[in-house]
Amino acid sequence: MIALQNRQASHSYFIEERYTAGIQLLGTEVKSLREGKASFNDAFCIIIEGEAWIKSLHIAPYTHGTANNHDPLRDRKLLLQKREINKIQSKLKEKGLTLIPLRIFFSDSQLVKVEIGLARGKKLADKRES
Repeated sequence: MIALQNRQASHSYFIEERYTAGIQLLGTEVKSLREGKASFNDAFCIIIEGEAWIKSLHIAPYTHGTANNHDPLRDRKLLLQKREINKIQSKLKEKGLTLIPLRIFFSDSQLVKVEIGLARGKKLADKRES
């Protein structure tokens, strides 16, 4: 079941490789995702000290949450194997490549997964073809 899809990604980027990663979330964030209350606007992924992070992913506060609700724009850790992180990090050193989230979905075992992609930006003429 797809909870959220980044429609702007295929319009603005050529996706070269795709990876599936787990994501570290709080309980109220999972509940908000089940309601479809999230936004990919300006979201991107980075690798810091051998760990993958997703930044600027807006997950709205849970409507039935208490005062202990989560911060909507906090950085969230992506769960990838070390060899995948090393492979992505070596490819990111190429000029023009970036790591972007493509979709968030629930796996068969109801775990939240993020599909991320190594992408190269399109020029204005390329966007007309999309």
